[in-house]
Amino acid sequence: MGGQLFIRGGIAIKDLRVNDEIRAREVRLVGDGGEQLGIVALRDALRMALERRVDLVEVSPTSRPPVCRLMDYGRFKYEQQKRERESRKKQHVVSVKEIKMRPTIDDHDYEFKKRNAARFLEEGDKVKVTVTFRGREIVHSEHARVLLNKMAQEVEAQGLVERAARVEGRAMIMILAPKKSANA
Repeated sequence: MGGQLFIRGGIAIKDLRVNDEIRAREVRLVGDGGEQLGIVALRDALRMALERRVDLVEVSPTSRPPVCRLMDYGRFKYEQQKRERESRKKQHVVSVKEIKMRPTIDDHDYEFKKRNAARFLEEGDKVKVTVTFRGREIVHSEHARVLLNKMAQEVEAQGLVERAARVEGRAMIMILAPKKSANA
C-alpha cells in the first residue's frame, strides 16, 4: 500500500489505506455492491467488513468524512493491474527510425530509402533522415538540402516535417513525423 500507485475508474489513487490503516473516527460507507450505507463509526465499518469477509478500503481520503468501501482488496488490485497491462498492450510507442544517405546517392537507392521512410511513417513512427558528408562534400551542403526537401515533398501524404533540415557536425538532419500524430 505505501507508495504504490493504483488506477481506479481512470483516476490514479495513491496510498490506499486498508482496514487497520484507516485513521478516521467515522467514515461514509459504501457497500460491496455500490450501495450507500451511510456514515458509521470506524469500528462498526471494520466489524461489517470482517463479517462479510472483505476489506475496508479508504477510496476518498480527502472528503469529510472519508469514503470507505467494502471490497476484496486483493481482487481489486489484481483487476487494476490487469487493466493497466491491457492498456499498455494497446499503446503504440512512437520510435524514431533513422534513414542514412549520402549527397551523391543513386536514384534507385534514393527510391528504396523513400519507400522505407513512407512505410515507417504509415506505421506511426518518426523518421530521422540523415545525409552524411565525407571530406569536402560539406562545402556543397545545398545538394543535401535539395535531397531532403525532395524527400519531404514525396512523403507528404504520410508525414510532415517536424524539424527542417539543418547541419549538425558532418551531417544534415531532418525529422519527419507521421500525419496521424501531427493532427491529434
